[in-house]
Amino acid sequence: MKLPRTIPSLSSSHFLHSFRNASSVIDSAQKESQFVDAVKRIVRGKRSWEVALSRDLISRRLKPTHVEEILIGTLDEPKLGLRFFNFLGLHRGFDHSTASFCILIHALVKANLFWPASSLLQTLLLRGLNPSEVFYALFSCYEKCKLSSSSSSSFDLLIQHYVRSRRSLDGVLVFRMMTKAGLLPEVRTLSALLHGLVHCRHYGLAMEVFEDMINAGVRPDVYIYSGVVHSLCELKDLCRAREMIVRMEESGCDLSIVPYNMLINGFCKKQKVWEAVEVKNSLSRKNLKPDVVTYCSLVHGLCKVQEFEVGLEMMEEMLHLSFSPSEAAVSSLVKGLRKRGKIEEALNLVKRIAESNVSPNLFVYNALLDLLCKCRKFDEAELVFDRMGKIGLCPNVVTYSVLIDMFCRRGKLDTAFSFLGKMVDTGLKPTVYPYNSLINGHCKFGEISAAENFMAEMIYKKLEPTVVTYTSLMGGYCSKGKTHNALRLYHEMTGKGIAPSIYTFTTLISGLFRGGLIRDAVKLFNEMEEWNIKPNRVTYNVMIEGYCEEGDMAKAFVLQNEMIEKGIAPDTYTYRSLIHGLCLTGRASEAKEFVDSLHKENHELNEICYTTLLHGLCREGRLEEALSVCQEMVQRGVDLDLVCYGVLIDGSLKHKDRKMFLGLLKEMHGKGLKPDDVIYTSMIDAKSKNGDFEEAFGIWDLMITEGCVPNEVTYTAVINGLCKAGFVNEAEILRSKMLSGNSVPNQVTYGCFLDILTKGEGDMQRAVELHDAILKELLANTATYNMLIRGFCRQGRMNEASELLTRMTENGVSPDCITYTTMIYESCRKNDVKKAIELWNSMMERGVRPDRVAYNTMIHGCCVLGEMEKAIELRSEMLRQGLKPNSKTSGTTSLNDSSSKS
Repeated sequence: MKLPRTIPSLSSSHFLHSFRNASSVIDSAQKESQFVDAVKRIVRGKRSWEVALSRDLISRRLKPTHVEEILIGTLDEPKLGLRFFNFLGLHRGFDHSTASFCILIHALVKANLFWPASSLLQTLLLRGLNPSEVFYALFSCYEKCKLSSSSSSSFDLLIQHYVRSRRSLDGVLVFRMMTKAGLLPEVRTLSALLHGLVHCRHYGLAMEVFEDMINAGVRPDVYIYSGVVHSLCELKDLCRAREMIVRMEESGCDLSIVPYNMLINGFCKKQKVWEAVEVKNSLSRKNLKPDVVTYCSLVHGLCKVQEFEVGLEMMEEMLHLSFSPSEAAVSSLVKGLRKRGKIEEALNLVKRIAESNVSPNLFVYNALLDLLCKCRKFDEAELVFDRMGKIGLCPNVVTYSVLIDMFCRRGKLDTAFSFLGKMVDTGLKPTVYPYNSLINGHCKFGEISAAENFMAEMIYKKLEPTVVTYTSLMGGYCSKGKTHNALRLYHEMTGKGIAPSIYTFTTLISGLFRGGLIRDAVKLFNEMEEWNIKPNRVTYNVMIEGYCEEGDMAKAFVLQNEMIEKGIAPDTYTYRSLIHGLCLTGRASEAKEFVDSLHKENHELNEICYTTLLHGLCREGRLEEALSVCQEMVQRGVDLDLVCYGVLIDGSLKHKDRKMFLGLLKEMHGKGLKPDDVIYTSMIDAKSKNGDFEEAFGIWDLMITEGCVPNEVTYTAVINGLCKAGFVNEAEILRSKMLSGNSVPNQVTYGCFLDILTKGEGDMQRAVELHDAILKELLANTATYNMLIRGFCRQGRMNEASELLTRMTENGVSPDCITYTTMIYESCRKNDVKKAIELWNSMMERGVRPDRVAYNTMIHGCCVLGEMEKAIELRSEMLRQGLKPNSKTSGTTSLNDSSSKS
């Protein structure tokens, strides 16, 4: 019999081992459960946690999973759970798991304890979890806690936190994960998310999220629609924006003014202002009223399309409803009205806003101050400032900046500076703007050193100079003839990365032309293109005027054609310069033809253009033609003013045409015009120059009888005539009378005496004494020093001339090209070529540019004294500068060139 097969049995030792393992697992689980239950009892009991939950117990036994289970057990008492959570973290240094955070957040949110829940969420996010990790942790605990869909606000809290932290894109990610998990945020959360995207300019994504909301079954409220309309307006899709408004109205949600304001603003930005007005007019049919935003948007929009009158009406309507207009609306309307020449309307508007109970705020008063100053109503501006103090408005930085600028414009530089001090005393920190005003004001009134000090103070106070700062100082240097300083400043500015403006270029070009540096001016004009700056009408006018003053009419007319080709219409200033240039070069007939051609082309010319032509004709002695032009002027609707008559009278006197002179006076009398001080001075000057002092003083008496007071120019005209006629003592008596009157001698007056005292044998002792007196009165300038130096040079007293040159610079007066040329000429005449070259080098080191006379003088001197190498070098340099040698210089150097070659 075959024995059945037996099943191998476990050995007793193996069985016992397996049993013991299973038993230990069960025992361990029971012990863990018992431990958790024990901790739960402690948590819910009355025993002190400090004693019951000892550090040893926590560190040896308590695990994050235990805490999670305990926290799930306190879902119904979230405050207790929070206390336990904080106790472990703060007093026992326990490292909580992400799940513990999430369980407690759910519990707190369920109990509407949003503030501690939000705080806990922020702490959790500090762990560096990305949005997906946080969401899945929250969702896992959401399922573990078996929460209902009505308890999903923890996810809303997460989205809201991302929106507040400007992380709207992370908020969108959470929203999309929620919808995939079958959860839906509250409408207010979605509204916050949408507006967060709009705030961060994610307009396209905002529209996608809106579509996701609709697909998820969300019923948008008015705030969501506002965000959508805003997005569509920013995307320039105004048709869809308007459709969205209709959709909102049809949805039955509560309406508000906000989305309509968004649409109005969108239309205004696209300059569809009348459609915006239509939306505003339709509000009453929807039981809505326009608010301050509605009106301000419309005013701003109307100003953008130059509809300032309608904008003013809208502002009036707004003020009638007691709305306070925004700064932008007031500024744009006031600026527009001012540009239209409606100064009174602008002033009345700002005054009404300031005086109304609507908005007696600082901005409105600052705007009024600024407008009054720009309209040059300075006295009224000071009254407004006084009123501000009476109604308790404390000036701010803007107020002081406006006032400082105002006083600088008026020439009250000390007062402007005192207001800077008051500004600092009140604890306000000055900005770059008041300093710019002070620098510009001091430059305008010739106080360059003070302007330099203000710039240094700016830099010391860590205020960065702007292009306006640099341009103002450049203008000051140019006005004083210090073009090399202006150019140095220009290079310093561009070297610092500050881009020049159109005003910078125009200021410098004008200064360079006035200083005779034509090549530099042209170079700078061409440089504008490198900075992407296009010349405007003023720039072209400066260039054309510069060429006209130099007599280069071909280039002047080329520029006129160029500006026309570029769409820039020449104005009366352009035409005046061209007429003046033609007359200056002895081409008054061509100037007359040019004026006639402009008239045929219907270009309007003013009195200044015709006066320039009259001056040119009179200078050439063509008085009859000048009178003929006057008749044409009247026929063309341009009346003869006092300036025109002044030019004609001056011409008749210079050319001794007594008949014309008397006829002009009679004509003026017939028109009710009386000669002014300029015409009387011109008459006196002409008689004095002819030595007819009896008639000159007769006109002087008539001038006083007619109520015109002789000024320093009148006195100087007679003094000049007396000095040139050799009546120096009589001239001195007249100067004394001048001092006893209201007129003060100027540099030109003293120059008349210096000129006669330093000529020929002269009287250098009296000249020096007179110049010392001029110095004391701070009237000494380059011209007065030049006369004195010329006198010493003519008498061969070179040492004294050199000493005077040194004292000149010590007294802050800059020598010019004439100063050096005078001394170089005398040095060459004395065969002292070494001294001449030394002076030349000194001139170059000081940045004084030699002119044609200086080059010719120096070259001729070098040739005569055998310094041919230096002469040829100077001639080459002269030609590079665009200056032509005269026949004497050219012949000498050519001859020596030939000799050296042979």
